[in-house]
Amino acid sequence: MTESLLKTVDLSKSFGGIEATRNINLEVRPLETHAIIGPNGAGKTTLVSQLSGTLLPDRGAIYFAGQEITRLSPHRRAALGLARSFQITSLLMSMTVLDNVALAIQAHDGHSFRFFARARTEPGLRRRAQEVLARFDLAQRAHAKVATLSHGERRQVEIAVAVATGARLLLLDEPMAGMGREESRRIVALLEGLKASKTMLLIEHDMDVVFALADRISVLVDGALIATGTPEEIRANGTVRRAYLGEM
Repeated sequence: MTESLLKTVDLSKSFGGIEATRNINLEVRPLETHAIIGPNGAGKTTLVSQLSGTLLPDRGAIYFAGQEITRLSPHRRAALGLARSFQITSLLMSMTVLDNVALAIQAHDGHSFRFFARARTEPGLRRRAQEVLARFDLAQRAHAKVATLSHGERRQVEIAVAVATGARLLLLDEPMAGMGREESRRIVALLEGLKASKTMLLIEHDMDVVFALADRISVLVDGALIATGTPEEIRANGTVRRAYLGEM
């Protein structure tokens, strides 16, 4: 069996007397698109926050590429190649699309974000950023300020920025949230194009998106994983249907 790129062992987090995640044992394989699904309040965002480092677990461990990262900061995890795409985009809104991607490449090269001038003037950085934008069908929006973009376009830029940092695994937290049907189709097509080169962990409510993209699916209910399998296995799982899919 292929060694996991991301692995959790008995990962648990409580808030007061409520166990938001309980003994989570999750494995994400290299170049796999792995979806986490579950009803509202199941603990999905708590789980991804622990994986990205914005929330520390009470107990358990997280491993990335064979290295324990349980207590590492989000910055250290990002440097190792683990990038999170938030439900609310975290781009530099007053800067252009090209500037955002150029800064991501600059950071990946080991230079400080403080040197904005270099990202705006260095020909090599600009050329590489333009190549990334072309890959994500954003070349025509290169000089637009992020604040002027539609919600779906911002998501495209956010994923482009994550790829530009050299991320090995993308944590995609509700990437379709707030989108119309056409924008969702565009993001699904974008993610399908990344499947051959990027490992992705997808948190998503839209079951059509999940079943279109996922190689494997894990189901989270009341803070615990109740099943993991292929889309076909999850559809056929009676426990999953009763706990979640039957709601859909």
